Amino acid sequence: MQRAWVILGPTAVGKTDVGIRLAERWDGEIISADSSAVYRGLDIGSAKPTPDERRRVRFYLIDVADPSEVFTAARFRELALQAIADIQARGKRVLIVGGTGLYLRVLLHGFSLAPPPADPEVRARWKAEVERVGAPALHARLQQIDPVAAARIHPNDAVRITRAFEVYEMTGIPISQWQRCADAELPALKIGLTMPRAQLYARIDQRVDKMIAHGMLQEVQTLLQNGYNPEQPALKGLGYRHLIAYLQGRVSWDEAVRLWKRDTRRFAKRQMTWFRREPGVHWVDASPGIEETARLVEILLMEQGGITDAKVD
Repeated sequence: MQRAWVILGPTAVGKTDVGIRLAERWDGEIISADSSAVYRGLDIGSAKPTPDERRRVRFYLIDVADPSEVFTAARFRELALQAIADIQARGKRVLIVGGTGLYLRVLLHGFSLAPPPADPEVRARWKAEVERVGAPALHARLQQIDPVAAARIHPNDAVRITRAFEVYEMTGIPISQWQRCADAELPALKIGLTMPRAQLYARIDQRVDKMIAHGMLQEVQTLLQNGYNPEQPALKGLGYRHLIAYLQGRVSWDEAVRLWKRDTRRFAKRQMTWFRREPGVHWVDASPGIEETARLVEILLMEQGGITDAKVD
């Protein structure tokens, strides 16, 4: 079985462009590992591949959920494994491209590791909920989704109760099941794309400006007009929550854009912290541009035994 090629890295570093070049050159198909791209209607803000790009290369795990759904890492893993089996059955090469660290973690390693660290927004939401209804009431709800954990946690232990809900929301797996599911590791060659911070931050700012020019505000208005709750996780993503705050009159336009860019830069920094802890990643400097980066990735893949054909110039 061929090892999957994983292209990971921070937002705006060029993962999708490089992935498309590799897929076209090496008869591959791409599984998107992006927690916003799974949602229908979140097109501009998630930087989904364009219709033309999706005609050139087949993509999976894009537009598979409604914005009203909570799409978990467990669901991602289930669908991604189905896609991998389909791709390999047709003799194609599997590329997994994206920057959602949790999705990549559960796909590559299963649930045999410790639960993921808390997401600040998820934690804040559950902290507010326990303050609203009380720890005993939340504990009663925990008994429905994870009776094993509920039996171990005192009904007044708000910290452990909210942590259990955090893990379940982020992964779709009860906290009591972590370290019990000894899933096999997915054979993969992991390539990380990086570039100097100043260059990456400039690209992030340019990307936000491009999203605005391409109609991001109209996209957010359409989602709200279609009745989607702005409190849904899908609409808490970068750009969406910022423009919703603008539309609700809570911030000015300039402030919304400023915060969107700032928070995206902070997110990129957190992504790099996460990926630096991922074992076995081979890092490539993506600052020379798409074509040169794709060529450098091909050379690295040849060195690591991921390519046996002599196509690299």
